[in-house]
Amino acid sequence: MLACKPCSTPIEVNPDDKKVVSKYGDDVPLTGIANYQKLVGKLIYLTMTRPDISYDVHCLSQVMHKSMQSHLRLAFRVLRYLKKEPGLGITFRESDNSDLRVFVDSDWAKCKIIIRSITGYFVYLGNSLVSWKSKKQAIVSRSSTEAEYRAMCNVCCEVLWIRKVLADL
Repeated sequence: MLACKPCSTPIEVNPDDKKVVSKYGDDVPLTGIANYQKLVGKLIYLTMTRPDISYDVHCLSQVMHKSMQSHLRLAFRVLRYLKKEPGLGITFRESDNSDLRVFVDSDWAKCKIIIRSITGYFVYLGNSLVSWKSKKQAIVSRSSTEAEYRAMCNVCCEVLWIRKVLADL
């Protein structure tokens, strides 16, 4: 992977409505999936400082036990994306501003396999990102309003916890 060509995006925004596959159509099962599982595990660990690959790693981790050749190719594409800007990540800057700012969104029925909504949020303390999450909702929402309400409930719990930690400090 040292001599590979960097790419500008980790994987396609919506590669398929049902599952993560590559455009090459080489869906043959991997014989030794241990290396794929190790690679995805390392990418999961890397999402702690690189939230820009969270969704892509989430998609790749859903097929850990039944991975195909196309999934390995997409995992390599994420590595090529990481090679493009190795210094990109989370930085903490000194700031006089200590306000909490929260951005939350929900995508109603985004997961076409189980028809669940995906919630995502970012919490900033001043100018520094301190918490983020992207996750499928536990319950199937009947409307986009219900999905948004569930997303706001999740982020409110996170903000209350952060405020408690800051008050203790």
